[in-house]
Amino acid sequence: MLTVKYNLELIWYSQRDENYMLGPQIAHNPERPRRENGTNPDMLQAKLWANPCPFTFRINYLALLYNTPLYDWVQNTYGLLRPEYVVLYSLALVEGGSARDISRTSGFPKNTLSRAIKRLELMGLIETRNKVPGGGRRQALRLSAKGWSMINETRPVFEAQENRMLEALSDGERQILSELMSKVVIAAQDWSGDLPSVAMLNGTAQNEGMAQ
Repeated sequence: MLTVKYNLELIWYSQRDENYMLGPQIAHNPERPRRENGTNPDMLQAKLWANPCPFTFRINYLALLYNTPLYDWVQNTYGLLRPEYVVLYSLALVEGGSARDISRTSGFPKNTLSRAIKRLELMGLIETRNKVPGGGRRQALRLSAKGWSMINETRPVFEAQENRMLEALSDGERQILSELMSKVVIAAQDWSGDLPSVAMLNGTAQNEGMAQ
């Protein structure tokens, strides 16, 4: 297997001062941008490079820019809320998935998905639920022909928007990004669902100074 190493170089161009900054950029620069010559500091650049949580900013920022217009379009065009469409999209990827599977992979709570599933059944977009063999109370969910028709109409728009988002990257860079992000996602089970120990220590210290 041939291993190809890519030297990723971040290039930042600031239209304000028309200077190029070439070369690798550090993920976090603690120096806070300041107001200069009567102009406001560049908030985007500050959140990119002067941010103590630079990775989560990048994820959240891109997710908002990607998701907001798409799910607004789905709601305005097809009358579906985001959790409802997430159910359809998930079942298009895994036929016979359960509500628990969708909750675990989407972040939506089970009660939210339960309401979404009931409405999708009423709309005829998913089939009547059946028990999953050996799955206890889990029920297999499947798209109806009407549900597949909606997915086939809408998914190309999601795919096209993702391609637009990644236009700045070469094929090799896309592959590297995909592999790195996959590694972070798989490892999420080790930390998600609770807060770091420092939060517990801070809470204990604050409580110690309060009247009991």
